[in-house]
Amino acid sequence: MPHVSYELREKIAVVTMDDGKANALGFAMMDEVDAAVARARGEASAVVLTGRKGRFSAGFDLSEMMAGPDKARAVVSRGADFLLGLYALPMPLVIACSGHAVAGGALLVLTGDFRVAARGAFRIGLNEVQIGLPVPVLAMELARDRLSPAHLTAATLFADVVDPERALPAGWVDELSSAEGLLDAALVHARRLTALPRDAYAKTKASLRQRTVRYVRETLAEDLKRLTPPG
Repeated sequence: MPHVSYELREKIAVVTMDDGKANALGFAMMDEVDAAVARARGEASAVVLTGRKGRFSAGFDLSEMMAGPDKARAVVSRGADFLLGLYALPMPLVIACSGHAVAGGALLVLTGDFRVAARGAFRIGLNEVQIGLPVPVLAMELARDRLSPAHLTAATLFADVVDPERALPAGWVDELSSAEGLLDAALVHARRLTALPRDAYAKTKASLRQRTVRYVRETLAEDLKRLTPPG
């Protein structure tokens, strides 16, 4: 059963994750999102990435992470490629955070160039320390790039998972919307970004983010050695 749907709206690719559950980032989900984004690069001017109502993404698939240290490292390594690919995507990427976004799901939010979140009783943030895991370098660097400096320690070291109202000043998202108006709000920003010259946008984005991408890739092997699956 497919986990991802794709719709082209006036040259904006709307990519929707929906596995019927928590939209965990397992191999199948990441492969399908990557395939949708690759399609968008060939026929769209921007991408809007969203999830099922109430559930954006619960992060890496724990059933795969719990299958042993080697499998856990494989999931995280694949996840790093997946997240960095979106973070460095040369076309505009707008995130429409449709609900809970925890751990890897929160990092997925941070990959967006512009991020809109639905208001509601949702949780956004990194819970790794709370469940006994060190925060990966990838998470630390994306948080350092995108979050408010005043919130960085709370978001990483203190595992402060917040609701959308607190996520806005913390820097997790750029705008809040009603759940019903979320996709329309995201499309407005996607169209705004597509009005910018594409080549200049891509080159500037690469310059802005290449240092983070390079550092995470250079340190990934060492960081994976610290990984201990929950148990």
